[in-house]
Amino acid sequence: MTPDALAEKIRCALVDLVSAGRLDLDVEAIPSPVKVERPRSREHGDWATNVALQLGKRAGTTPRDLAAMIAEAIGDDEGIDAVEVAGPGFLNITLSAASAGELARTILDTGPQWGRSTALRDLAVNLEFVSANPTGPIHLGGARWAAVGDTLARVMEACGADVTREYYFNDHGSQIDRFSSSLLAAARGEDVPEDGYGGDYIGEIAQQVRDDEVAAGRPDPVDLDDAQAQEVFRARGVELMFAQIKDKLVEFGVNFDVFFHEETLHRSGAVDRSIQRLRDAGAVYEADGAVWLRTSQFADDKDRVLIKSDGEAAYFAADTAYYLDKRERGADCCIYLLGADHHGYIGRMMAMCEAYGDKAGDNMQIIIGQLVNLVKDGKPVRMSKRAGNVVTLDDLVDAVGVDAARYALVRSSMDQALDIDLDQLASHSNDNPVYYVQYAHARTCSVATNAAEHEVSRDAGFTPAALDTAADSELLGVLARFPAIVAQAGELREPHRVAHYLEDVAAAYHAWYAKCRVTPRAGEEVNAGHVARLWLNDAVRQVLANGLNLLGVSAPEKM
Repeated sequence: MTPDALAEKIRCALVDLVSAGRLDLDVEAIPSPVKVERPRSREHGDWATNVALQLGKRAGTTPRDLAAMIAEAIGDDEGIDAVEVAGPGFLNITLSAASAGELARTILDTGPQWGRSTALRDLAVNLEFVSANPTGPIHLGGARWAAVGDTLARVMEACGADVTREYYFNDHGSQIDRFSSSLLAAARGEDVPEDGYGGDYIGEIAQQVRDDEVAAGRPDPVDLDDAQAQEVFRARGVELMFAQIKDKLVEFGVNFDVFFHEETLHRSGAVDRSIQRLRDAGAVYEADGAVWLRTSQFADDKDRVLIKSDGEAAYFAADTAYYLDKRERGADCCIYLLGADHHGYIGRMMAMCEAYGDKAGDNMQIIIGQLVNLVKDGKPVRMSKRAGNVVTLDDLVDAVGVDAARYALVRSSMDQALDIDLDQLASHSNDNPVYYVQYAHARTCSVATNAAEHEVSRDAGFTPAALDTAADSELLGVLARFPAIVAQAGELREPHRVAHYLEDVAAAYHAWYAKCRVTPRAGEEVNAGHVARLWLNDAVRQVLANGLNLLGVSAPEKM
């Protein structure tokens, strides 16, 4: 019996009690689903619920009396061994071995779909992440947003959401001017301009631009006047840099549905239209020659400029237009993954959302990611061989590979600063979390291969009651949590929960492996217990594979 099935059984019992007139309660007040959880202590059974505490007073009785009614209603079910009323009204439920063991069949029958739900059904999400300026390679912060953003998209899709992965291409503004000036300086052998960009990649791109221009029969840009040369390096340099960024993201397992260019907001008139929309809502005013948005009316610390006194649009004006564009494209929920240096933007962004008549926290959600540091031999790694002043995604992948990099970046909550120990991630030991989980998956494959060699086959049929040891029960209980973990990760926007759960599965599996046998000992016949435990072993493999897939990490069959 799955937790969902047990929850539905409890809900149906409550509905029946209402229908029989034993409870003075509106059926709509009964939660759907009823929440069931694994007790902290196995002495308290397999599953527990506090639904009687939630509904007791509203139903015209005490929580403990309501719990007793539920226990009576479900206690005779053949899949339930015992129901105990505890404390002020908790219900502790122990399943029969056969009922608990059926979970292995359910997992294998469901296959890659196990863990998926409808928790976010009908929710259209625009998830914007990475969005690094096309002025250099992706740094470690961008790498973290890439791993977390892609994993969050996978998790939310597993919960039924329709997710659009979007990259905001910031190609309008002074940083592009500094980038093109840096390319021109590198091409002419000059020093890096003040506030310019350094690193070997600048010289590489500058040389590529020159080679491409000459190959196309056009003048070498270094022979043009400054304005013409800078325009060539701006157009071609940004294109080449962004192509490199895209390629590196694809190699990292991250694909975007939309690459949105900021410049289009200005060229299309979207900025002007968004300001007019806000003006019509009474949220815009003019003062000191500038156009302002009344963000202070919506909990921001002060009003914000949209159009500066010189007539130029402020950066925030593009933000208003971009958000409106996302909503007009059908997004119910616009999620922004931003760096730690954007914390001060939250107030104005949420105020802008409210100014449009939307609900901050629902229609707009902002997740701030903290910094990432690399450590090797106990010392910080501070410089990139190619980028010069930052450590990049490439540096991390070159050191530990895509799997370990993605796992390490998504394993911690985004609001925590992250130190990545390269020595630990490169090690083949239980101290390395990605190795620990992947090794568990490889072990399940090895066990299945060994079982086949000993003529233990799932084709012999499944006797779930044979999963009757404490180790079997413990492992089944961990596997049963997977759908709830995925739903929580999606609803709370916390994909790191999946990684932590997989480590729990790996720990439970390794403990089970040490206590239970899938193959017979010498001279022993294959029995129902061996076959049932092969089913359980393969169910673990399926859960690990499904979870690793959500993280964008491979599930190796051998290690």
